[in-house]
Amino acid sequence: MSPIWRVVIWLFCGVLQCVTVGTSTTGPTDNLFTDLHDNQTWGDAEGYNATLPAGHVAGTMVDPLPNTEAAVNDSADSVQSYTNTSTAILPHSETLTVTPESGIWSTAASTPPTAHVLTDQPITARDPSYPEYPHQRLLPSPVTSVTSLCVCDLLVAQCDVNCCCDPECTASDFSVFSECSVSVVQGDGQLCTQEAVFYSINSSKTPERVVQTVELTNPNIFCIQATNYPPALSFITPTVPTQSNFDNFLKEFGGIYFNAEPDASNTVASQTRYEYGSSIQTADESYLKIPAPLGTKVCTDSNPVGFLVNHDFTCSRNIQIENCSLPALTLGTYLNVSIWSEPSMKNLVNITVQSIFMKSLDGTLSPGIFSDNTPFWDSNQNICTDVVLGGSYLITYTDKGEITNITASFILGTINSAMVPLQQNFKINFIQAQVTGTTSLSGNPGYVFGLPLVAGFKLPQSGIIQSTDRFGQLTLLKSSTNQNCLTEEGNRVAVLFGYNMISGCTLQFTSNCALAADIVLNTIIGQQFPEYVATFGNSQPQNVADWVPITISSTQEPGTEDKCQIPVSFELEVKWTKYGSLVNPQAKIVNVSQKITHALIPNSGSENILQISTSVTFTDVSAPAEPGYKAQPTIDAKLPFDFFYPFV
Repeated sequence: MSPIWRVVIWLFCGVLQCVTVGTSTTGPTDNLFTDLHDNQTWGDAEGYNATLPAGHVAGTMVDPLPNTEAAVNDSADSVQSYTNTSTAILPHSETLTVTPESGIWSTAASTPPTAHVLTDQPITARDPSYPEYPHQRLLPSPVTSVTSLCVCDLLVAQCDVNCCCDPECTASDFSVFSECSVSVVQGDGQLCTQEAVFYSINSSKTPERVVQTVELTNPNIFCIQATNYPPALSFITPTVPTQSNFDNFLKEFGGIYFNAEPDASNTVASQTRYEYGSSIQTADESYLKIPAPLGTKVCTDSNPVGFLVNHDFTCSRNIQIENCSLPALTLGTYLNVSIWSEPSMKNLVNITVQSIFMKSLDGTLSPGIFSDNTPFWDSNQNICTDVVLGGSYLITYTDKGEITNITASFILGTINSAMVPLQQNFKINFIQAQVTGTTSLSGNPGYVFGLPLVAGFKLPQSGIIQSTDRFGQLTLLKSSTNQNCLTEEGNRVAVLFGYNMISGCTLQFTSNCALAADIVLNTIIGQQFPEYVATFGNSQPQNVADWVPITISSTQEPGTEDKCQIPVSFELEVKWTKYGSLVNPQAKIVNVSQKITHALIPNSGSENILQISTSVTFTDVSAPAEPGYKAQPTIDAKLPFDFFYPFV
């Protein structure tokens, strides 16, 4: 603005007792607000309240929110909002106050005017009563307008491929889009009317984005017509942790993981039994712990054991070989622990040593004797003996969540400087105690996939006799790395319902064919192969009708009994069907057959090598389900003889 126009305006405003707003000078001035379109930031240099001097003030002002400005009338309590450029006119002795959070002007009684100097640096409006913390996280404002929602916009300041709502994408980007990954964005489906935006790519020669904003109508008669409390349709905004409320958050959500030594009495004192994942309490008001890696492979000794959580940890320790008598390497550290059988602290359970093995420098294992077993440094040979290299715990519990027994096995070894860092391995497993007088079922009634088949023998004038080991009633040869049939006798695995299995071994012999044939037969079928298999997983031994016999077939040719015949394969086929309702069908075994194949071996006197195989196959023989319908109802009605009179 030229100096001549300034003088004219100043004289004109002197008559009207007003000053202009929006001009800038190089020295102190009463002008406060300036148009900061580039930075979108405004305010005063001291705080978040902007004060105008007393008197009538008129001028143009830019609101901090885009395309939004406010105008204050002559009344001190009247505030109106407009979308275009507006002016603010205040009476004498009133100030203009701007709140950064809402962007609304208000008026109030003022103090004597204070002059402020505007600078070229942007000024950020902030509430001085709200404390500043260097690591405080600010929650973003929720976006509710469907025109601003874009769930596929994942790249910062870049165009996401096929994201038609990405504001960073240009017309050239849209021309190479194949489709819109998000084609529809709509508002809350509970409202009766909701705004929706449809995105698409037209199929013209040069593809372009097509955006349509429509208003959808909800046909549901229970839709929401109007909301007088909009936050009710949104999730509760979480409280941001600050320096003042962090302690309260720590008490509510901290748990034992923020403490180096957890307090057992505060966390599980109210529990009457152990639950899954609960820490196991010890007599010294701590928890049962085993070494485990934490972030890296380095061992940490503060890892609590969770109830029913099996673990297998391997970690390393950097130690000085001369100072090997550390608590973490001493056997007593892992044995001298007593735990409470229940969180209510009724009974103590001690750890029972099941076995101890000694490992030499060359890796040889030998049974050891439990004694003091404190690590000892031998300076003459530069070795350390009786160092704990690993351990395995087996915890027995009841169905009531009570621990009844703990057994442990350890490996102690001799180490030298070449074995540093030292590797340690610890395992922990949980097993439920078998209740006296109860029998586990393989289904109720139908078989459950993965559970062992129920089998047994039948004696004359009696029911079915079963083995007490449910996993040993019907077994198959188990493959091993040795693969020698002469040494695999007794190495068996349970036949599980629905699981097809195959195994085998190798037989080498030179003479005595009959002895070799007996050994192979006992190897592939076992010492006591059952005669009957239960049709259901809960079949009772006294109900013989619920058991099916095992059909035996052999390929041994007649008239060759005097020749060398050795069984080379054993095939077990289990046929089952679906029984009962289509909604909940039950697996029922209808037939079990075994087939033994023999091979004729010539008497050449040389060494013979045979491959022996065993297999079990489950075959579903269910017939296709057919829908059934009830008979149509019949009408049994009697009418009076003159019902149709006078027509008939």
